[in-house]
Amino acid sequence: MGNYFLIDTESACFVPDETAIKTANYTQRHRRTSVGSSDRTASNMSHAERMAETQKLLDRAIADAWYTVKSDRRPPKLTRTRWVWRLTGLYHLCHSTTRLMEEAAQGFASANRKSLAQWATEKAREEAGHDQLALLDIRSMGYKAEAVVEALVPPAAKALMDCFTRSVRDSDPIDCVGYSYTGERLAICRGVEYIQMVESLLPPDINATRCLRVHSAVGSDVEHVEETIEMIAELSDDERVRVARACYKAALLRFSPPKEHYISDEEIQNVLKPLVLT
Repeated sequence: MGNYFLIDTESACFVPDETAIKTANYTQRHRRTSVGSSDRTASNMSHAERMAETQKLLDRAIADAWYTVKSDRRPPKLTRTRWVWRLTGLYHLCHSTTRLMEEAAQGFASANRKSLAQWATEKAREEAGHDQLALLDIRSMGYKAEAVVEALVPPAAKALMDCFTRSVRDSDPIDCVGYSYTGERLAICRGVEYIQMVESLLPPDINATRCLRVHSAVGSDVEHVEETIEMIAELSDDERVRVARACYKAALLRFSPPKEHYISDEEIQNVLKPLVLT
């Protein structure tokens, strides 16, 4: 599995008709061009203008990653079996968030970076319990949820968790801001139609989209994205560029197909068969 949510659903927000992305070397380009290198200096910008500029910088980084990958490979069609696989990815990503954000908050606080510490503390609080929603969804699908998530760890989710962990444990954990923004920004590309598409694959008496709804355009991530942009907008230009680079790196992981093959429904079913609820 390339991502726990897929290129063709997540990237739609980041492929405009007119995109000024002419080179894949995002990091080098932003070393040359400062965030505040426009005609107006940052000190003369209004709060709204700085927020708009910040969002443009971050979203441009995510779009850049999509154009860098630009793979013709497409994941297999979503099925009921594959939805369980997706839910396991959601579980693992959600399960690691609260613990790592609390660790990041401690790192920011020890460096007296109050706004970042407050942001990370709030993120840890906001994400608490979301892993349990994924477990409920898997149980609703008729499986022993705890056993399923122990048996299935999608490689893409593992790669993202490793990226998140490295960013938090860096001497400066600010990259975790870009990692978090990328996940939530891509999540709000999934709207009601996507949720209804997933539900159409499931029997009408099964509720297995709780975790998806929270991490979608109908959930709290819309507000979370706005709050994160507001916090990042108040950082220094160098810090904002670093966050944007972290967005780019996280988006590369989310958009890249697997190095080998996509896991098949048959392979997933072979793991799930012994884990059916009796």
